[in-house]
Amino acid sequence: MMARVFIGIGSNIDKEKNIASSVATLRAHFGPLDISNVYETPAFGFEGDDFHNLVVGFHTDQSPQEISQTLKRIESEHDRTHGKESFVSRTLDLDQLLYDNLVLQVDGVSLPHPDVLRYNFMLRPLAELAGDVQHPQEKCTIAELWEAHHSDQEMRKVEYEF
Repeated sequence: MMARVFIGIGSNIDKEKNIASSVATLRAHFGPLDISNVYETPAFGFEGDDFHNLVVGFHTDQSPQEISQTLKRIESEHDRTHGKESFVSRTLDLDQLLYDNLVLQVDGVSLPHPDVLRYNFMLRPLAELAGDVQHPQEKCTIAELWEAHHSDQEMRKVEYEF
């Protein structure tokens, strides 16, 4: 049975190159992708260049743990270093946001990703692709969550060709 999965992508170092490359790598690995708009947001929690963020969706028969390992490998291929600090510049950040309606916390994988409810740069592009999807814990749709979300985080749509 194929699961519908959504991945958040972010970068603020060589962002155009790393975003385009990560989308191509994800497409090669998982097949056809649904791709949201790309949004530019200021660095959050530290001084740094603006981030570009988007969400991609696809169907897969891989487990959440297998997907997590693949995402870490792709990050490493893009020179991502995993340190203890959360708020730092990144060549590439790949986060598994939703895996069907699964609620899971195991081996460093938390589903649904808790930051989906916190940050515009995850929720808005996710709502574009998965607006009709029920959040497994909130018991409302992603579109309803976005509609009710109040934040003063700046966001600006950026044009990309994939």
